[in-house]
Amino acid sequence: MDRVIYTAMTGAKSTLGQQAAVAHNLANADATGFRTEMHRMRAVEVQTQAYRTRSFVVDASIGTDFTPGSLKYTGSPLDVAVKGKGWLAVQTASGEAYTRNGSMEVTENGLLQTHAGLPVLSDGGPITIPPDSVIVIGTDGTISAIQEGITNEVARLKIVNPPEADLVRGEDGFFRQQNGLPAPADELGQVAGGYLETSNVNVAEQVVLMISLSRQFEMQMRMMTNAQENDRSATQVIAPR
Repeated sequence: MDRVIYTAMTGAKSTLGQQAAVAHNLANADATGFRTEMHRMRAVEVQTQAYRTRSFVVDASIGTDFTPGSLKYTGSPLDVAVKGKGWLAVQTASGEAYTRNGSMEVTENGLLQTHAGLPVLSDGGPITIPPDSVIVIGTDGTISAIQEGITNEVARLKIVNPPEADLVRGEDGFFRQQNGLPAPADELGQVAGGYLETSNVNVAEQVVLMISLSRQFEMQMRMMTNAQENDRSATQVIAPR
């Protein structure tokens, strides 16, 4: 009885968390460079001496699908997509973070930043673009400014490629290393100028998963109802008359 109640109760709670993650994935199906969030559940026995029959369901692994999305041509000189594995470095309030969203803009002060207002980083920090210049971004991430026919190299985008197992997704949607330290630049990293990477969310797969989770939640609630009915029946059988 204990096993049924505790497993069903915690399973229902974890299923609600999974449904929230799926809803978040679907909401970001059109978000540039978004990576699908994945959850896996398993049962864990409660480590006590008195109640060895009690088991909890826990969200054992909150992972990320790092499969690259497809490239979409935009033609904008300030749009880039990272080729293969790798990330663009940006500056957040909590330090350096990483994204696959290469949609950028230049402020009135010449600062290169994301559309969310976060500075895009080079190896030496934030990037400043000279005024009244035409920007060209090379495949290696080198940013060149052309003024009156003269080309000057401004900076190189910081492209990093830390092991995916070392990356964690923050509440702001950006990725960081688990140790909190900045990742070294990847000298072999490349980008495609004039392109953006689409989300890797498989909408059909996520919709099917949402339906499956809904049925799973209903089953877990039914198990708790059945456990309550069994307990009531057992009480009637053993109760003194």
